[in-house]
Amino acid sequence: MLSGRFVVAVAVLLTSAAVCWGQSSTTSCNLEDDRQVYIRYNPVSAKSEKPANGKPWAPGGAPMTLFTEAPLTLGGSAIPIGAYTVYPIPAKEKWTLVVNKNVTPGSSYDEKQEVARTAMETDQVEQPAETLEVAFAHYGSKCTLRIYFGKVASFADFLTK
Repeated sequence: MLSGRFVVAVAVLLTSAAVCWGQSSTTSCNLEDDRQVYIRYNPVSAKSEKPANGKPWAPGGAPMTLFTEAPLTLGGSAIPIGAYTVYPIPAKEKWTLVVNKNVTPGSSYDEKQEVARTAMETDQVEQPAETLEVAFAHYGSKCTLRIYFGKVASFADFLTK
C-alpha cells in the first residue's frame, strides 16, 4: 500500500510540472500489484526542435519526469520509489537514457546527479513521428519505455523488483 504522503507528493509534482511546462503529456505503465510508473514529457515538434547528438535532451526546455511507485532497475542500476528527471541522449547509432535525481524545476542536467544510465535499442522507422511520442509497453516484470521522434525509435527496459 502506498503512503498518503507519497501519493500527495506525486500529485503536487505532477501539478507543478503541468504549470511549469505548459502543455505536457503523460504515459504510464501499470504493474501487477496496482502500482504505476509514469513519465511526463513535452510533445515537441520534430520540425521545430532538433536535439544535439551526444548531449542530454530536455524536450521543450524541460526534462522528462519519471514517477515510480515501485523500485526499478535500469541498465543494472537501482531506482528507488520516487520522482526523477529523465534525459534521452541522441546519437547517430544508439541513443542513451539517463535517469537523474535532481527534480528542481529549471535546473540544468548534472552528471553527478545520475541514478542510472543505459544504452537504448535504437532503430530507424519508415513513418516519422511529427511530434515526440513517449509510451510504455508492459511485459511481465518490465516496463519498456518507447521514444519516437522523427525517424528514430528508441527503447529501454525498466525492470520491477
